[in-house]
Amino acid sequence: MTEAFVATGLFAISIVCASRSTRALGGIKANVIRISISTLLLGVWAFTLGGGFDGPARWLFFVSGCVGYGVGDMALYLALPTLGSRLSMVLVHCLAAPFAALSEWIWLGTRLGGVELGAAALILGGVAVALAPEKGAPAHGKDLVNGIMLGVLAAVSQGIGAVLSRKAFALARAEGWNMDGGTAAFQRILGGFLITMVATWVLTRYQSNWGRAQSRDEKGLDRVWPWVLGNCLAGPILGVSFFQWALKSTASGIVLPIVATTPILVIPLARWLEGDRPSRRSLAGGVVAVVGAVWLALSR
Repeated sequence: MTEAFVATGLFAISIVCASRSTRALGGIKANVIRISISTLLLGVWAFTLGGGFDGPARWLFFVSGCVGYGVGDMALYLALPTLGSRLSMVLVHCLAAPFAALSEWIWLGTRLGGVELGAAALILGGVAVALAPEKGAPAHGKDLVNGIMLGVLAAVSQGIGAVLSRKAFALARAEGWNMDGGTAAFQRILGGFLITMVATWVLTRYQSNWGRAQSRDEKGLDRVWPWVLGNCLAGPILGVSFFQWALKSTASGIVLPIVATTPILVIPLARWLEGDRPSRRSLAGGVVAVVGAVWLALSR
C-alpha cells in the first residue's frame, strides 16, 4: 500500500507541473509532448532493465492504457475547459474508485470489508467537500451537461483501466511472470500514446472548438521545459510506475481512494507556486480525507 501513497505524492507534483506547462503550450500540445517523452523514457527502462513489450499479459496492459490513459485523459482534458479543474477532479476521483471496486467485484471477485469500504467512503467524501465548486459556476445548460458526461467518462475509463491492470497482473502471476511497475507502465503508455495521437489528429484535423481553445502563445518556451519534464517524471513515468506497482498487490478499490487524495496534496503546492489560498472548507475536507487514508492504511 506504500506504493499507492508514493504515487499520490508524485501525481500531486505532476498536476502542478502540468498546470504550468499547459498554460504556456495549451492542453493538446502539452499532452502530446508529455506522453511522447514519457513513452520514450519508459521504453528505455523497459528494454534495458525491464521486460520490454513481452509477457503473457502485455496486450491486456496495452488495452488498459488505451482505456484508462488514452480515453480517460482525453475526456478529462475535454471536460476541463467547461467544468474547471475542481469539479473535473471531483467527478474523476470520486467516481473512479467506487466504479473500479464494483467492476473488480464483478470481474475478479475481489471483496472489500466493511472497515475498508468505510475508510474509502471517508476519503471520497473528504475530497468532495474540499473540491466541490462554489456557487455561480460558469458552465450552464448543454455545456454543463456535456462537461459532466465527459467527466464521468474520464472517471469510468480510469476505473476500468485500473481493473484491467489488476487482471493483467493476475494473468502474469498465474503464468509465472514477474511484472515490474515500470514495464507495466510502459506497456500501458503505448496504448495511451496510440489513442492520444489519434484523438489529437482528429481534433487538429477538424479544428474543433476545444482544439482552437487550446492554442497558446509559445514565447518563452525554453522556460517551460522544466515543468514539462517534471510533469513527465512525476506523472506518467514514476507516478504511473508506482501506481501499477500498487495495483500489483492491492485491490483497485483501495488504491484509487488513496490516489483520490491527490488534489488535497495540491493545495499547499498551489499556494506556494501560484498564490492560491485554500478556503476553510478545502482544509476541512483535506483533514477528513487524510484521516480516511490513515484509517485505510491501518486497517490493512
